[in-house]
Amino acid sequence: MKDEVREEAYAKLNLTLDVTGKRSDGYHEMLMVMQTVSLADTITLKRTEGRGISAVCNFRYIPTDRRNLAVRAAELFCSERGIPESGVQIVIKKNIPVGAGMAGGSADAAAVLRGMNRLFEAGMNRKELEALAGQVGSDVAFCVAGGTALARGRGEALLDLDPMPDCCIVVCKPGFSISTPELFQKLDQIHLRRHPDTAGMQAAITEGDLRGCTMRMYNVFEEVPDRRMRTVAEIKSAMLDFGALGAIMTGTGSAVFGVYQDAGTAEKCAAELSREYKFCSVVRPIKRLSI
Repeated sequence: MKDEVREEAYAKLNLTLDVTGKRSDGYHEMLMVMQTVSLADTITLKRTEGRGISAVCNFRYIPTDRRNLAVRAAELFCSERGIPESGVQIVIKKNIPVGAGMAGGSADAAAVLRGMNRLFEAGMNRKELEALAGQVGSDVAFCVAGGTALARGRGEALLDLDPMPDCCIVVCKPGFSISTPELFQKLDQIHLRRHPDTAGMQAAITEGDLRGCTMRMYNVFEEVPDRRMRTVAEIKSAMLDFGALGAIMTGTGSAVFGVYQDAGTAEKCAAELSREYKFCSVVRPIKRLSI
């Protein structure tokens, strides 16, 4: 068995996000087209002489106990595989902005599951890892293999799609985060005027039609009456002014992304937005990971 493994924990973006109802278990019924992008945290798993799971992170405000999905994922893996006495340290190097709607915590947890599978040579396949991931959190299952996928339910029911057409994506996060439970509560109080064309998005992806994809990008959470949506709208407007084919908020925010065909234009947009917003990055869509 190995003494140390490293995994990249890739961020996700929502090309579409729809809420189609509320379930009896209190969760909302989701319908989303999700895309993995090249921005990533780095997860290193190290065997230790002690027992149990420990974690450290380069962001001091990130919890390193069971409040962290990465720790819970490691503990669940050990419990499920019958190795609860093992000592493992999780080293988390964060690059994905926190509270951005980019599944940073979920991506870390998924990377831990992939890494633990390698560290202990457990031989679990993708479906087994995704089933385990579904017990950790809603987006964790998608983040196991990533790529381009249709997600239903809480986000754990996945259908692989063809890869998104290649492009450059500018991601910008304003200086605030948005509480996911708070936004769901506000969503429950309004009637949605519009829903994304999910089937049309799937067809555009299959046809390799980037413009068709960007025409159908939509996130129902942008309808929520919240003063912070004004900033989201301002960032979207700036991206479109710089030639983005389309721009929307990802997840429950607060990050916004715009899609560009030309790398130079994307870089110019990112440089301009960086004057006002602390986090701004140019990323690319990436294909599904091999497990």
